[in-house]
Amino acid sequence: MVAQTHRCLNVIFPIVLSLFLFACGKKEQSAQMPPAMPPMPVSVIAVEASSVPIGAEAVAQTEGAKEVEVRPRVGGILLKKMFEEGAPIKAGQTMFIIDPVPFQIAVEQAQAQVNQQKARISQTQRESSRLKGLLDTQSISQREYDNADSDHAVASATLLQYEAILREAQLNLSYTSVKAPSSGVAGRFLFSEGALVDANTSLLTTITQISPIWVRFSLSESELKQLGGSINEKSVQKVILVMPDGTEYSEAGKLNFAASTIDPTLGTQQLRAEFANHDRKLLPGQFVRVRLVTGSRDGVFLVPQTAVSTGEQGMFVFIANDKNQAERRPVTVGEWQGTDWIILSGLKAGDHVITDNLIKLNMMPPGVPVAPHPAGTPPAMPPQAAQKH
Repeated sequence: MVAQTHRCLNVIFPIVLSLFLFACGKKEQSAQMPPAMPPMPVSVIAVEASSVPIGAEAVAQTEGAKEVEVRPRVGGILLKKMFEEGAPIKAGQTMFIIDPVPFQIAVEQAQAQVNQQKARISQTQRESSRLKGLLDTQSISQREYDNADSDHAVASATLLQYEAILREAQLNLSYTSVKAPSSGVAGRFLFSEGALVDANTSLLTTITQISPIWVRFSLSESELKQLGGSINEKSVQKVILVMPDGTEYSEAGKLNFAASTIDPTLGTQQLRAEFANHDRKLLPGQFVRVRLVTGSRDGVFLVPQTAVSTGEQGMFVFIANDKNQAERRPVTVGEWQGTDWIILSGLKAGDHVITDNLIKLNMMPPGVPVAPHPAGTPPAMPPQAAQKH
């Protein structure tokens, strides 16, 4: 009996020892395994469908609505400049004085010729009347009377010629006062007082009309395609001017020119807009940006540009799904609006778009657990950290 018991112990003991060693090994192995990674905290925004304007933006340059060259109509010595460079000018304002003395003399000479001819006409008139009476009494021949009457007609015609010369001389005298042909802002004086200027050729200065002011720009064929085709005055709802510092100009403009053809060299449609400029905030030659609005697009989503990534198969965003897993979602994008992409398709209302930690998510397999929190708020504390606090 004792021997039988001993044999049983010899069998049971190795089995118990093996079980003990196996349990210890499992415990040691589990102790060596790293703990499971906690969900990655990510910022999310809940997107909602919205309506955005349909438009395009282009680099533009301002120019004066009118730019008039001021040239003298008569030549002579430029006596005086009557304006300030860069100052506002009104139409009809005297800008320069050209020496008027030679032209005054020409007027006086022409006037003298007119007076002389008037005296000649009086003489021929008296002679014709005298001969008319003699002709009635047949004291002279018809030929003598006809010659006297012709002399009177020639004298009257000559008077008309001299009167025309007088008007021309008076007109030239008036041209010695060079007046502004239009209102605007005066440019730089290109001569100096005392200089000799030539009629119709010497450029004295320029006048630029800057209120309203024009803005010239162009759109490529691809941009025109996004807007639905070529642009005209009726298809544009609003023209917005964006200043160099990024601010929008206070007043909206209007399209006042659209080329009827595409420039074959540049592949663009030439356009021009007009803006009020009463405070002279805009100056010709400035580089600005113009934003055209042709309509609105409904049912699209606005997503920060930083949340949109580009992969081998196109553009995509990461979504935090109902299981708090990161899901890659392909999207179709439109143009930019401020700092956002316009998403045309790929999203639905209520989707939670992840806006940060995108580089880490790109390096991880699909479906990685995430801990979403609203963008702009701090992430929630892990349970372990919360218990410590």
